[in-house]
Order: sequence, then structure tokens, then C-alpha cells
Amino acid sequence: MTTPTFTTPGALATVWLVAEREIRMRLRSKAFVISTAILLLGVLASIVIGNIVTSSAEPTKVAAVGSAISIVEKTEQFTVVEADDRAAAEQLVRDGDVEAAVIADDSSPTGVAVIALEDAPGGVLSTLSISPSLELLDPLDQNPFLIYLVSFGFGIAFFMSALSFGQIIAQSVVEEKQTRIVEILMATVPTRLLLAGKILGNSLLAFGQIAGIAAIAGIALLATGQDIVLAEVGPSLVWFVIFFAAGFVMLAGLYSAAAALVSRTEDLGSALTPVTMLVMIPYFAVIFFNDNPLVLGIMSYVPFAAPVGMPMRVFLGSALWWEPLLSLAILIATTVVVILIGARVYSNGLLRMGGQVKLRDALKG
Repeated sequence: MTTPTFTTPGALATVWLVAEREIRMRLRSKAFVISTAILLLGVLASIVIGNIVTSSAEPTKVAAVGSAISIVEKTEQFTVVEADDRAAAEQLVRDGDVEAAVIADDSSPTGVAVIALEDAPGGVLSTLSISPSLELLDPLDQNPFLIYLVSFGFGIAFFMSALSFGQIIAQSVVEEKQTRIVEILMATVPTRLLLAGKILGNSLLAFGQIAGIAAIAGIALLATGQDIVLAEVGPSLVWFVIFFAAGFVMLAGLYSAAAALVSRTEDLGSALTPVTMLVMIPYFAVIFFNDNPLVLGIMSYVPFAAPVGMPMRVFLGSALWWEPLLSLAILIATTVVVILIGARVYSNGLLRMGGQVKLRDALKG
């Protein structure tokens, strides 16, 4: 009878085993699956509903009399209801069939006068008013509202995914430490490989979620006929996915290291506060300073803000072709350094029970 032999898996196989365990645990969680499905459906619904609302918006109805009809029609902004005379136009206004009436008026600079019921119709007046010629020295290539939507989309996607998956990693570390399961795991798996597996597994899930959001958004824009918007947003969306993949690995290392410093779930909030701030700052900065070249330029080279700062500059067309590559190289290099430091803190903090371990002590070992 031969004795069975067992071979110890290599480092890569061990890392993948841990990563696979993390992925299976998350996919078995109904809360995780449902929240991800709701998020993807929310992205799809927001694009579809926004397109329906925009396309179904009807032009303002305006009554017009005589020569005023051609003047109103030239604006191409209103649905013109022709009236036989002023009295008929006024009656349409009183009945609520139109927002305002436009009649010929030779004494007016525009050649017409506007009749309304109670309030001044601002939209009608601004369209029919005479405006001075305008020359822009540095005109915007994109619609300001679209710029805001893109900045908000990048910011909220980065914030939600990084925060939720970071909290999942931290919670997992503390639970394993609090229940002493980590002692069993460390007896069979080297600490650094355990950390690498955790980061890999959760990073793959986070990357999959962001890639799914990007894919759903692209398909929805194509399905609703918004090809032009997709052409404008597409390149920056691709860069956002790439930058997020590298940026989240860095944040995952920070979350894991911070969680290893505490032994109780109750202490996790205070330990994660510095890391959470690093996630929140880019979210607010890209929304409030989406039209500020200086702030976006700084953000695009600061590692924890680059995942939203650089894609935003790509969308605005203010980034040269080599800048995303340089920013990505800086982000990857920073990620490697953070992972090495985080691995030391993680290894030295895992078996220390009781109160919160000081960062200085964890670094010394």
C-alpha cells in the first residue's frame, strides 16, 4: 500500500486559492448580488429615462398673429398656434392653450410684443429678445451640463465601489482576527500571500463591477441613439476603468492594513477614517472643480485622485496623449510601494489582540 503524497501549492496557486475563496464568499452573499444588480439597473434606468424625458419634452406653445408668425417660426423654439387677431390670441392665453401670444408691434425693437396672463414668460422673452453679438476667447467643446454629469458619474462610481469593497475587505480582516480564524489560516498560508489573495479577489470583483457599469452605460447610450454622447465619453470611460483597476489595488492594501490594526469591529470605523478620507476627497473635488484646469491637473497626478482626475481631463480634451500614460505609471509605482508597506503592517498587526495597534509599532514589527 502506497502512502499518498501531497504537494504544497506554489505562491501563485496559493494566492489564487485565497482570491477564489473571497470571490465565492461575496457571490454567495445575497446582499452583494442584489446591491450590484440594483446598481447596474440604476445606471441603465438613468440613461434610458433621461433620454425619454429629453426627447419627449415638447416645445412651448405660443399664439402668433399676422406678421409675427414668421418671426416666431424663425426661432424654431416654439410650437406656433396661428390666431386670426389679437382678441383670439388673448383668448388662447386666457384658456391656457398657449403660454403667451406674440403680436406685431412696430414700436418694439424686435418688431413684436408679447402678451401673457399673469407672469412674464422668461423663456419666450429671452428667445425673442435682441442680444449683442458674442465672441468667446476660449469656448467650451462640451455642454456644461454634460461635463457635470460625467464628473458626477466618475466621482460617484469611484466613491461607491472603492468605499463598499474597501469596507468588505476591512470587515473580513477584522472578523477573521476577532474569531481567531486568522491563526488557522496563517498556519497554512504565509501572511503576505493571504493578503495578496484578499486584494486580488476583491479587486477582481470591484473591477468587474466598474467594467459592468461602463458596459451597461455604453450599451444604453447606443440603444437610445445617443451615439454622439458615447463618442465623446467613450475614451475617458475606458481610461476610468483602467485607472480604477490600479487605484483600487492601492486602496485595498490600505484598507487591509488599517483593519489589521484593530481586533474588534467596533474599532474599525476610527481605524478606517484616514483611508475613507482619501476616497471622499476625489469624489467631492471632481464634482466641485470639474471646470477648473489647475485642480484637475493636480488631481490627475496625485495617485489617490488620478482615477477620476485624469479620465476627466481626457474627456475635456485638456490632457496630452502622453499624460494618461505618465499618470498611470505614477499610480502603479505608488501602488507597489503602498502594498509593500501595507503588507508589513498587515503581517505585524494580525496576531496582536486587545487594543488598537499603533501604526508605528506595526511598522517596526
